[in-house]
Amino acid sequence: MTTAIRISVRPLVEYVYRSGSIRPGFRTNASMQEGTRIHQRVQKDYTEEDLKEVVLEVELQHGDLTYVVEGRCDGLIRLDGQLTVDEIKSTAGNLDDLGDGAPVHWAQAMMYAYMYAVQHDEPRMQVQLTYVHTVNNEERRFRRMLERQELEQFAAELVAGYAPYAEMIVAYEEKRDISVRELPFPFRKYREGQRKLAGAVYKTIREGQGLMAKAPTGIGKTMSVLFPTVKAIGEGEAKRLFYLTARTTTRVAAEEAFARMQAEGLKMHVISLTAKDKICFKEEEACDTGQCGMCEGYYDRINGAVLDMLEHETLMTRPVIEQYARKHRVCPFEFSLDAAYAADAVICDYNYIFDPRISLKRMLEEQKRKTVLLVDEAHNLVDRGRMMFSAELEKAVFLDVKREFQTLGSSVTAAKAIADRTGDIDKYLITLRKNGGDEGKLLQQEAPEELIELLEPFVMVAEQCLVEGGSGNAETDELLLAAYFTAQNFLRIAKLYDERFITYAECVRSEVRVKLFCLDPSVLLRQTAKGFRSTIHFSATLSPLGYYRDMLGAEEEDYTLRIASPFQREQLDVRLLPLSIRYRDRERSRQPIANMLRQLVAEWPHSNLLVFFPSYPYMREVHGTYMEQPGEAEVVMQEQGMSEEEREAFLNAFQPHPERTRLVFAVMGGVFSEGVDLPGDRLNGVVVVGAGLPQIGLENNVLRDYYSRTGRNGFNYAYVFPGMNKVLQAGGRLIRTEEDKGVLVLVDDRFTEEPYRSLLPEEWQDYTRISPK
Repeated sequence: MTTAIRISVRPLVEYVYRSGSIRPGFRTNASMQEGTRIHQRVQKDYTEEDLKEVVLEVELQHGDLTYVVEGRCDGLIRLDGQLTVDEIKSTAGNLDDLGDGAPVHWAQAMMYAYMYAVQHDEPRMQVQLTYVHTVNNEERRFRRMLERQELEQFAAELVAGYAPYAEMIVAYEEKRDISVRELPFPFRKYREGQRKLAGAVYKTIREGQGLMAKAPTGIGKTMSVLFPTVKAIGEGEAKRLFYLTARTTTRVAAEEAFARMQAEGLKMHVISLTAKDKICFKEEEACDTGQCGMCEGYYDRINGAVLDMLEHETLMTRPVIEQYARKHRVCPFEFSLDAAYAADAVICDYNYIFDPRISLKRMLEEQKRKTVLLVDEAHNLVDRGRMMFSAELEKAVFLDVKREFQTLGSSVTAAKAIADRTGDIDKYLITLRKNGGDEGKLLQQEAPEELIELLEPFVMVAEQCLVEGGSGNAETDELLLAAYFTAQNFLRIAKLYDERFITYAECVRSEVRVKLFCLDPSVLLRQTAKGFRSTIHFSATLSPLGYYRDMLGAEEEDYTLRIASPFQREQLDVRLLPLSIRYRDRERSRQPIANMLRQLVAEWPHSNLLVFFPSYPYMREVHGTYMEQPGEAEVVMQEQGMSEEEREAFLNAFQPHPERTRLVFAVMGGVFSEGVDLPGDRLNGVVVVGAGLPQIGLENNVLRDYYSRTGRNGFNYAYVFPGMNKVLQAGGRLIRTEEDKGVLVLVDDRFTEEPYRSLLPEEWQDYTRISPK
């Protein structure tokens, strides 16, 4: 039986025409918004008989495979009586650098022409490339007349160029599906609650719904969601999955889960994406397309690099990606993104799906409909979503650019225009500062339309300058690039602005900061996830569930699942020290906390104890008080700005039965209070100081007022629920397996009051009250 491969025109053409397809320094579709605007403007000039956004499909045979190629051409028009495919491209580059048009663009247009010719039995077709400059709207057109036979030959060659990759994928997918069908659950048995979660995930994917799952720490949530999703892929219910994380530690857990399944026979392409600044070889190569040997000629080598890695690897972690990047001399970050489009499972940060600045733009709607999103530690997505859908800019950024470009004169293309545009922005922000009043703060419900209108022309001239080689000075270009990206993001978020946003400005001395602040990210999160097969949100701390359903944009028909803790009450000794640690009481709270810690150290010899504080300053104050009489404990304190290697060493120091009890001071809500797994005697006790409430400030008060205005409890939404989530996460570090035992001490008199008490897990509410000393 012949196997059919379905692929869209653009990825087919881009794969084959990567090498030498676009001249260095020349880039089209500088921004999605500009591209859309220009497409629509060109299409408005079409006649009533002309067609736009024409859907096409054709089948081609090559070897044992049938290729079903689909696509949508920009325009099908008549020019001098000749049927013509019109391919529209926008650019900020110099149109004189186009030559006779980019080969990759000709390839797209010619493929559309072939598809239409086959569908309508046309003997010949004309193809046209229409380039439009984003700054001055200048247009440049190129045309070619092609006979049906030429188009057929071109299409056959295009498919032949793609065939080695397609054949490898088909052979691989057959092995993958067999391995999935034969894959057993990779543990001897399910933990209590684990089978229930796995079953709910599979049912949700099969029905194409969403799931909000609250499952306790320690039952094996990572495997509980990955195993059924892998099974769903092998059975054709889905094609791929994204395992989305907020932290490196949870990414490692997913990698380990896949490694365990692969040890049981799974054959599946899995890739982990690492942030560019972490994986870049900048220590070995200058990170600049004009100098970096990994970037220069990238498209000449990337197809071979991707094929090589996919043929020989399944679990493509950072070390594997770096190994093949060095072998083929390609940029490791761009290489990982290109490989991700071919992988069945992608482990990455939330940003790659939800952030409008970073998301994987080349993923087509058809791919999304077959993709499952697994959102780990989903409680983090509320704040992260708010951050991703907000934007800000500072006056100093544009003032620096203005000063630099004022000195360049006519020696640099668009220098005067850049100086003028940034000068206009600077003047606007000066006026804003003068209107800031005594407090230097401005709040308004509406978007800052005047500022938006000033940023748009700046983006156009800045892009023109950057595309055409910049200023000739690296530092000046860095300043321009920073301002360009800042303005681009501000404009991008401005297009999303509605009643769920607020604009505020803060003025401190000569500096002005303007922010488009997303108060409620739920609608945008829901819209982003809507095109996917299923979205599974899961966490141990989705409490209260109604709040997280609201804030994460759950659909009304999405499922909700609560799994009770499988652990015995005897495993956890919960104590409560009802001490006020409110800011006004902190000075007199230090000594009772230090005394309690000394008692705990004496009670738990040769143990590991982890103490979480609401802030670094308060942690240091209590640490200082404790160190006045440190006793026999080895005292360690988390430092701000620890590197990845330092964090790893910090965690590795938690070893069973230390010679002296290790008392470790850390910050609640930091990198050690979430996603950290210290089972057995690697951790014997946790102390949580405070209810975790965010610091009272402008943004949190704005959030409080917004939620109160929209009929919800503003203080709970802005302060209590986010704060208590930190408490639950910190305390959840302790009991990780059925064998673990330990002591949990909660320090705050608010834990005896509502709503704080009812937000504690049931197994924490049966506590022993201890008195301050």
